[in-house]
Amino acid sequence: MKYQPGMEEIESDIMERVLAGRDLFDPDSFDLSDVRGALTRDRLGVRDFGALLSTAADGLLEEMAIRAKAETGRYFGNTVRLFAPLYIANHCVNHCIYCAFGSQNKMLRGKLTMDEIESELAAISETGLDDVLILTGEARGASGVEYIGQAVKLASEHFGSVGIEIYPLNTDEYEYMRECGADFVSIYQETYDLDVYDRVHPHGPKRCFPYRFHSQERAARGGLRGMSFGVLLGLGDALRDSYATGLHAFLLQKKYPHIEVSFSVPRIRDFETVALVDASSVTEAFVGERKLLQIMLAYRLFMPYAGVTISTREREGFRNNVLGICATKISAGVSVGVGGYEAEQKGGEQFVISDTRSVPDVHNAIRSQGLQPVYTDYIRI
Repeated sequence: MKYQPGMEEIESDIMERVLAGRDLFDPDSFDLSDVRGALTRDRLGVRDFGALLSTAADGLLEEMAIRAKAETGRYFGNTVRLFAPLYIANHCVNHCIYCAFGSQNKMLRGKLTMDEIESELAAISETGLDDVLILTGEARGASGVEYIGQAVKLASEHFGSVGIEIYPLNTDEYEYMRECGADFVSIYQETYDLDVYDRVHPHGPKRCFPYRFHSQERAARGGLRGMSFGVLLGLGDALRDSYATGLHAFLLQKKYPHIEVSFSVPRIRDFETVALVDASSVTEAFVGERKLLQIMLAYRLFMPYAGVTISTREREGFRNNVLGICATKISAGVSVGVGGYEAEQKGGEQFVISDTRSVPDVHNAIRSQGLQPVYTDYIRI
């Protein structure tokens, strides 16, 4: 877990505070009165957040959902943002035992040229979407900073909002991405359990837990306006990891009040090259939809102004049901291989999609619930 050459080290106490908080958090130490008390407060504290993630809170999900829906309406109105991811490369040097892109897996590897990226972006833009997320595997040698920056520049010509979900960068590299047109960054810690993190990342630069942890802070220092947080639910204890995720986001926004915070809630999924048949070798415990909902509700109530994204990993019915209650952003018409919007995919997929609906289908589902699909909420000047 040591820093490798080229990895920037910054002075910050947030990691120590988050890990200490996770160690102290006991989901079984709360009772129903703690949960009900949290639901009566206008502004929730960290202990209240813990109560909502407790095992006791499982019996009050309906009350949590009612409060969450009110908070979502207060801060987001009846709007739901739509976006699409674009994988431009899937080469990876990390050995992550839960991911299809892991270097240990034999799969079709691919990388889009700039002309192909332009075509893919144009195809996504033609659907009406104005929010795109650029993704790569974690391999600086195959998809370098300048390559990704050029892709971001192309994306900023088509879209009002451009995000990146790539390998962690240094502060000056995040500043470069901002200059190219990137608005926000998604970095997932995967798990805040150091023992599990070490076990599921046996090789590669991703083993350096602190470098990955401080990615959002380096991005904030680099001038990006938005930060997305999350863990891969099921790797570690889901409630403890979610508590650490919320605390991480809370402390970082307290230190950098100008940043916009959002959460994603991916669960472990099978992928094409390796089906997770023996899940016990990878995961701590299966995370069902009920627990997933609890986690999303807790995020909404703790940080009511934060966005919550629900991905195509989840089934159509679940995605529909959480819109307007706690989720504020949803993907549509998704490809999770390299390319695949304008032409055939050039590289294998990262995970199995559960919701394959097109943009019009998702649009209509949002409207059917009395909600407003939002395609543009930022205008480039």
